[in-house]
This record gives sequence, structure tokens and C-alpha cells, in this order.
Amino acid sequence: MSERTPLLHYRLSASVNESGEHRDTRTGRDEDEHRSPAAVGRKPASKQPPKLNIFFGVVIPTLLSMFSVVVFLRIGFVVGQCGLYQTIAMLLVAYFIISMTVLSVCAISTNGALDAGGAYYMISRALGPEFGGSIGIMFFLANVCGSALYVLGLVEAMLTTFGVPEDGSSLSASRYMVLPTGYWWSLLYGTVILLLCVLVCLIGAHIYAKATFLIFIIVIVVLGTIFISFFIVPFRTVQLPGHRNASIGPTSANFTGFKLDTLMGNVQADYTVDYTTGVMMSFATVFAVMFNGCTGIMAGSNMSGGAIKLNGVQLLLCCTEERTVLLQQDYGFLTDINVWHPFVTIGVYSSTLSAAMSNLIGASRVLYALSRDDLFGRFLSPAKHTSSSGNPWVSVLISWFLVQLVLFSGKLNTIASIVTIFFLLVYAAVDLACLALEWASAPNFRPTFRYFTWHTCVLGIIGCAIMMFLINAIYASASIAFMLLLLLLIHYLSPVSSWGCISQALIFHQVRKYLLMLDVRKDHVKFWRPQVLLMVSNPRCSVGLITFINDIKKSGLYVLGHVQLGDLDVLPSDPLQSQYDSWLSLVDHLNIKAFVNLTLADSVRHGVQHLLFISGLGGMRPNTLVLGFYDDTPPQDQLQDSALPICSFSESGAQVDDPENQSDPSFHFPPVRGGVSVGRDGKSLGPQEYVCIIADAVKMLKNVALVRYFGQFDRTQALQGSVFVDVWPVNLLRPDSAAYVDTCSLFLLQLACILNMTRAWQKAKLRLFLCVEEGRSLKGTEQKLKHLLKDLRMKADICTVPWDSQIALHWQRQTRSGKIEEMESEEDGVEDDKEFANSFPSNTSRVSDEYLQAVNKLILDQTLRPPAVRFLYLPRPPADTSRYHDYLHQLELLTRNLGPTLLIHGVTPVITTDL
Repeated sequence: MSERTPLLHYRLSASVNESGEHRDTRTGRDEDEHRSPAAVGRKPASKQPPKLNIFFGVVIPTLLSMFSVVVFLRIGFVVGQCGLYQTIAMLLVAYFIISMTVLSVCAISTNGALDAGGAYYMISRALGPEFGGSIGIMFFLANVCGSALYVLGLVEAMLTTFGVPEDGSSLSASRYMVLPTGYWWSLLYGTVILLLCVLVCLIGAHIYAKATFLIFIIVIVVLGTIFISFFIVPFRTVQLPGHRNASIGPTSANFTGFKLDTLMGNVQADYTVDYTTGVMMSFATVFAVMFNGCTGIMAGSNMSGGAIKLNGVQLLLCCTEERTVLLQQDYGFLTDINVWHPFVTIGVYSSTLSAAMSNLIGASRVLYALSRDDLFGRFLSPAKHTSSSGNPWVSVLISWFLVQLVLFSGKLNTIASIVTIFFLLVYAAVDLACLALEWASAPNFRPTFRYFTWHTCVLGIIGCAIMMFLINAIYASASIAFMLLLLLLIHYLSPVSSWGCISQALIFHQVRKYLLMLDVRKDHVKFWRPQVLLMVSNPRCSVGLITFINDIKKSGLYVLGHVQLGDLDVLPSDPLQSQYDSWLSLVDHLNIKAFVNLTLADSVRHGVQHLLFISGLGGMRPNTLVLGFYDDTPPQDQLQDSALPICSFSESGAQVDDPENQSDPSFHFPPVRGGVSVGRDGKSLGPQEYVCIIADAVKMLKNVALVRYFGQFDRTQALQGSVFVDVWPVNLLRPDSAAYVDTCSLFLLQLACILNMTRAWQKAKLRLFLCVEEGRSLKGTEQKLKHLLKDLRMKADICTVPWDSQIALHWQRQTRSGKIEEMESEEDGVEDDKEFANSFPSNTSRVSDEYLQAVNKLILDQTLRPPAVRFLYLPRPPADTSRYHDYLHQLELLTRNLGPTLLIHGVTPVITTDL
């Protein structure tokens, strides 16, 4: 089938009703009724008869597609160049590609209602706006070039009959040869013909539809006379056209009738120079011309008739025509051997004019469909305009202008390869769409046509790709590159569509498969990576923290968790469902790679437990819990602070600077409040419950990080100038058991190293602080630490810090505490269950406020320039729950005024020195 493939875009010309609305010819529904789910409940619009019914809009154009200009002007060219054997092989290749694609089209088209746009509609609704839009443009250009091809075919036929010989010879001239020849004259004739086609298209598709039936009758009669002529016309000498440049060979050839010698002389290939372009022909270049006359991917059952027709004509030509002269040197010879010469002339003019208008109408309708979908923004918005009858006249004018540009190529064979490559690319995309739908295994892909498999789709794609590059590797590569450029452009424009995207279904299918393969029993410390659950009370005051944690996830799982207090039993519906869009918009706005997990619970502690238990799937579950620090720092709305890089914008695109505006159009989060607020009801999280959350995470073998002073953290400002990351890998709350090589210290080193590996933090210098006492081997301790860093492949500067005065404060407190505890034990004598809990190691009973304040000052005094971030050791909570308040108080004193700080507690090994 030719480029005016009817079922490929029969909706383009057959689905416009009297009011100009597009309707589904199979269901009678308006376009908007099956495009919008909200329209399901509406009453169907009043039915109005379509301008083109199935017979005139589908059947007749399909039949005409089999009898294109190739039959009349290029069938001899194909046989003369390729011979009978290669011509049959060429048809087999073409019909193999067509057959595979027809199966894909039948599958897609029987899985739902088609709409205006034909192949573009099928591909865009199956593969999504990016792929569909880029292929739609290629399909539009294919129809544009196809229209130009048929106009040039008609010009060539006119000059063959009425053109004055280029050499001025009067031997082959007749009284009808009055038209001047030459490039500019041919361009003028093509422009006039195209202008006629445009006028018909502007008036409306119904005129063309009424004319197609008459054209079809004419073409059938002409084709019948061609077949009859092979049997009844005797031996005849045919005069070659004078404009062929007769100086290069004989000026006449013979029609021999049926002869075995003639047949044997035409079975083998004999490639020569094409006299219209001066280019040496090959199998691929001839295929490019011949493919334009195939029945096409949508002709369905008519394909067999087209194949019989072409093979029959080719066999008759091989038996009756002299190849070296007639078939290769006169593309319009069918006129000379016909029983009545004007028959073929009428047939050529009718078929080419019909094909040119069909492709022009098809191109305008594809462009109109693209503009309605708003894939290219305002660039194609003018193409939306239609007349009162629904005719997209602006699209017609744009298509006419582009066809006029293509006419400057001048020769039919010149653009035949471009047209074929464009359509092969569209055919491959249709196969790809069907393949993607099949591989995605979506439950709603249930086509009534089942005679296809993914194998047929792959074979169709491979066949199209091979022939594209055989025809012209440069054109094929350029077409694919242009299509990919359009794909990236549409992806950048991010058009809003409700079609669904096959990529999401494919990703789901593959992710599920690989998640099942991700076996947690095969986890190894060598391949450990942080998988973080960050608890966020209100995103408005957590922007800096969210972006920072994104830097330390190291391609691991990152989940933003939020607990809303409430009871589903007393609520009419789940209040969390309406919040997901705001959270996902925040993820997009911050350009982070994170998931969102919200839960409803009666307390924050229970909500965090829920999230730790259920977040993630399979081997992708959070192993690290990150909490904001519990203090009295007033939160600030970072989504409305114009001084920060993350700002809110109004719907018009203007930045929102008013701090009193609490209803951000993009992020519908509650306004920030003083204190530690959770959810919209303003209930506070108590310190006891806060420490219980930490203890719960440790019991569940989750690493814990408490972050403080990240409310105003700005990575851009933090990374200016010399950047330092300070690491204190010693338990400062237990100075009597200070060690640098326990699990928690190594976990702390690992996170600091991961942060330093991030591209934005690579210029930062790690500083490892080594606390030493007088009398201990300073050099030996430092050497051991350097050796450890070398084994762990970590680069850090080791800074020794004497802390004798701080240790002295600690031991003074210990001496007083020991005496008090001895006196209390003598008075009580008997310990209850609560006192038994005190026998467990307890941090709170071992350090004083004076000691913690001294350590805090020690940390602050180490550098003239404060570091961007500090990593500190977080001891586990005490076993005695009554001391949780003291534990939290100690952490507050230790980290007071330190700037952005992470208190980290690790429970699992994360570092190895083995290969």
C-alpha cells in the first residue's frame, strides 16, 4: 500500500461530523467522551451522520492504494533493473514487513477505539506523549513527502505525453508535445497541480471522497485494459521519449509479445543508471521506489490482491518487453503498448492526483491531531483552527507549504527513498508499540485480534530497520536522530496528558521481576549502601534537610516518611490520599530521587513503627532512620523564603514572596507552627516518645541519625570557599570507654566518606578528630588510625585534640556519683525492678552538664572556619526509660550551637577490608 494508507488514518478524513466534532466511527461517541473519564456519565451527544462512511472513507481509499503511480510509471523500472527473480524477492521482503506490521496494527486497533490521527494516535496512546509525538511528526513528514512524490509523478507523466523533447528532436515529437520542459517548468507544473489539491482540501474532504469512487472506477478500467493489451496487441515498435536524452542510446524499442527469449532475458538483475536522476541503481534504491506502491500496513485482506496484481504485471512484462531498452529507458511505456493510448494517461492522472490529495489531507489531519494534544506547546497552536464545518484549514495550509518545499527536489526517484524511510520508521514504531504492550503484560491489553506474538513484532522492527539502512544509511540515521531530538524536546516540555505511558508499565514489570531476584539472604557488607527513611513533620521547614540526605544515600533507597495523627474509624475517608500529589510535586521540585510513604496512626511512635516495618519491598527496605532533633528551635517556611534556592511559584509563574501567604499553589502543606508540631491538628511529640522512637529503631536493628540545625541549611552557601566535614568518631558521652574501631564509629566514618564521594561534596576535606589524654602514646594511636583509614581506602586529615581538662571534669563527677550511690544502697537495702534496670550501662549517670558543656566548647574551638557539617557519635538510649529525658538533655548540651550536625548510631557492619 502507498502512503495514503487508509486504515492508518481513515479517521483523519472519515470522522468529522456536520458540527465539526470528531466522532468514533465504530461507537458513534464524541472524542471527548472516551478521552475523559469524567465524560462516562454524560449523555451521549446527539448523533449526526458522518460526512464519510466506511465505504467511501476506508474501502475505496484502500483499493486505490493498491493501484498507485508505481504501477503505471515505475513497474517497468523495477523489473528492468532487478529482473524477475529479484523483483519477486523484493516483493517478499516488502510483504513480510507489511504483514508483520499489519498484525501489530490489528492488535492495537482492536484493543480500543481509534481517534483522529491514525498511526500517531495508536503510537502516542500506547507509548506515551514523547514517543507518540516524535513519531507523529515523522508520520506527518512522511505524508508531506508522499504528497510531493505523487505530484512529481503526475508532472513526469504529463511531460512524457505532452513535453517538448529536451534535445529538440522532431523524430519523436508529435503535435501534442507542446509543454516546455526543464527543472523550473516542472516546478511550475507541480506548483499548479499542488494548488489544485489544496483548493480541494480547503473546501472539504467530502469533495475528495465523492471523487474517489469515480477515480476508482477509472483506474480499474485502465488496469483491465493493460492486462488485455499484453494478449491482444501484436509486435510493436515503441518510440522512446525525446527528453530522455537520445544521444546516449537507441531511440526506439520493441514490444515482442510473449516470447521465451524475452522472458529469459529479463529474469536476472541488470542495474544501470536511472535516466531521470543520473544515479546508479541497486537493490536497496529500487526497493525504496517500489515500496511506495505496496498495499501498505493497513490494507488487511486486500494485501493478497495487491501481491497478485503486482506479480502478474511483472511476469507479463518479463515475457513481452525488451529490458535493456524499453524497461530501463522508458518509464511510461505502458501508454504505448495499450490498446488505446489515452486509457493509461487517464489512469495515471487519476491515480496520482488522488494519491497527492489523499496524502495532503492525511498530513493536515495528523498535524491537527498533534496540535490538539498540545505536545509542542504554542509552536503548533495555530494548527488547531478549523472552519465552521470542522475542516482544519490552517493545518492544510502548513502542509501545502511544506509539500511545496519538497517539490524543489525535482525528481520522483529522488524523494522516494526519503518517503520509504519515513514510513518504515513509522511502521517500526507501530510494531514497537505493540511489542511494548505485549511485554508490559498489562491486564487491560486484551485485543480481540489474537493472531500475533511478540516474535512478529520483533521481526517487523528488524525488517524495517534493515531496509531503512540498506536504502540509505545516512537518511536513516538522520531520521532516527531527528526523531530522538523531538523525543527529548517533548520530554523537556513535559506536556500534561491522561493517556498513560507504556514506559511506566514496562518499568513496573521489570522492577517487580528484579525485586523478586533481589534476595536479602545474599546481602554482603561489600555491597552495602544506605537506605534511608527520613521522617518529615512538615516539608515546609525541612527543605535543607531533605536535600542533604539525598546526598548521602549513595544510589540507595530514599523514603520520605510522614505520620499524620488520626483514627480511620472516625474519618469518612483516608486523608492521606489527597496529600500524595503535593509530596510528589515537592520531590520533583527539589530534584531528588526519593519515594514518599505516608501513614495514619494514633501516635507518632506507632506511625514510625509502621513505616519501619512496611516501607520498601523485598531487599529494598530502609536500614537507616533519620530524625530531626528534638529542640525548641522555631521552624521557618523554606518554601516561601525568597533567600533560599527553593522557592514557591504562583500559577502564573511569578515567585511568591509574601511570607503571610500560607496557601502555596504548588505544595498544599500545613503552615509551620512553633514547637515540634505533627500533622494538621497541632499535637506535639513529647521528649519521652521521641527517645522511644530511637530505642525502637535500635531494637529493629536500624541505624539511627539525629540531625540538628538543618532548618536553614543551604548547600550552595555551605559549599562556598574551603569546605570541611568534621568527624568525631568517639562516644563523647562515655569518655572512659572511648574507642575508634567499634561498629558505630565505622558506620559514622562510612557515611562521612559517602558524603565526600558525592559530586557536589568532592572538594570538601574530611577531618578526623582524635581525642587524646596526657600520658598515652599519641604517636602510636595516630599511626593506628592512619593505618585503619588506609585499609578502609578513606582520605582524611587526622587532627589530635587534647582533652585532659574535660576528662578531669568527668572523673570528678564520677567520684561524687559513686559516693552518693553507695549511701543510697545502704539506706534502701533492697532493689526493685526499676533499680534493677539501673544496673545496665547508663550514659546519663556518668557525665555531668559541666563536662558536656566543656566538650561542646572543645568542639567549637577546634577550627577558625566552621565546617559545613559535623558527624558525631550517638550512643544508644539508656535501658532505663525513666532516664530518657536526661539522655535527650545530654544530647542537646553536646550539640548546642554546633551548626549542621549529625548524631549517628550504627548497629550493623558496613565496612570491610576484604576484596
